[in-house]
Amino acid sequence: MKILVLNCGSSSIKYKLIDMPANNVLAQGGVEKVGLEGSFLKLTLPNGEKEILEKDIPEHTVGIKFILEVLTSEKYGAIKSLDEIEAVGHRVVHGGEKFNSSVLITDDVIKSIEDCIKVAPLHNPPNLKGVEAVKELMPEIPQVAVFDTAFHQTMPQKAFMYAIPYELYTKDGVRRYGFHGTSHRYVSKRAYEMLNIKPEGVKMITCHIGNGGSITAIKDGKSVDTSMGMTPLEGLVMGTRAGDIDTGAVTYLMERENYDIKAVSNILNKQSGLFGISGVTSDMRDLRKAISEGNERAKLALDMFVYRIKKYIGSYIAALGGVDVIVFTGGIGENVNVVRDAICDGFECFGIKLDKNANDEAIGVERNISAKDSKVTVLAIPTDEEFMIASDTLEIVKK
Repeated sequence: MKILVLNCGSSSIKYKLIDMPANNVLAQGGVEKVGLEGSFLKLTLPNGEKEILEKDIPEHTVGIKFILEVLTSEKYGAIKSLDEIEAVGHRVVHGGEKFNSSVLITDDVIKSIEDCIKVAPLHNPPNLKGVEAVKELMPEIPQVAVFDTAFHQTMPQKAFMYAIPYELYTKDGVRRYGFHGTSHRYVSKRAYEMLNIKPEGVKMITCHIGNGGSITAIKDGKSVDTSMGMTPLEGLVMGTRAGDIDTGAVTYLMERENYDIKAVSNILNKQSGLFGISGVTSDMRDLRKAISEGNERAKLALDMFVYRIKKYIGSYIAALGGVDVIVFTGGIGENVNVVRDAICDGFECFGIKLDKNANDEAIGVERNISAKDSKVTVLAIPTDEEFMIASDTLEIVKK
């Protein structure tokens, strides 16, 4: 079954056409600068090279229509007709408490996703635009919503609640929801498969570390705690996000600097993290280059980045009552061996030891990177959220 996977952001549309269940990627690319000047589609050719096609793309329907035209074009096409696409799977960031699994999209589901806009005003509206665009262009095709938050709906109340007046939870939905759930679900599933073990009885910590990052504690295959909160801002030091910060410091700055809500949100989401501390970059490659050139603020940024991750792993070992498996994934977790090494350094007290050669060689590939005498298995696993979305879509449509 050929499944089109769509990930619609506010000004972008990422896509993959996957032949399932073989996970054969037929085409992939993305539209950038939707609604902005200089919009274009960048696609990956069969030989791995990139091609840029410029076009005025004022809104998402035009962008998705352009993607469909390219998929069936004589020069770049992967299929001869749109009739070959049998389903569309959408990444939807926020499903609130309503959805604990992926679902076939109906009018009622769309209404429920709309209801979640209050807690995800930046993400759910563009996700819905993708759904509406497909409805307009291919009205008969089944569509499936796969939620970032769904995997974390198994968290117990003691983990997802904030210690604020209870009415703010019941009335306004203020609680920890967690994100990157599709990635955490995929890599934990792959870990069980790699180790040929069942989820039952296994204590696992999955670390999705990239420009955005989150860590999840998994017990018996279910998420029991995660570092991101009501929004993706809470938790780790990220590329441009602050992560954990005293809310008193935020109100202090609002009063002292006369910041409004928009200004504070911009600072915490776009001017903080690695970029805010280093003053140079949010990119790990550029940060390491700056460190090699003697930039002390860049070194501080990396030290803070690693330290926050170590704290979360340590706290989740306590919450789980031990740990059997730790998984690294995401752009940094999959590819930057020195960061994995720095994170695990000092965890020998928990029986965590890396194999240096295996860790050095694990660049974008699945690998057991733990030493032979390590009591905890440490894995590097590249994530594949698109495959997870396509898998869910296949399963739901076949039903």
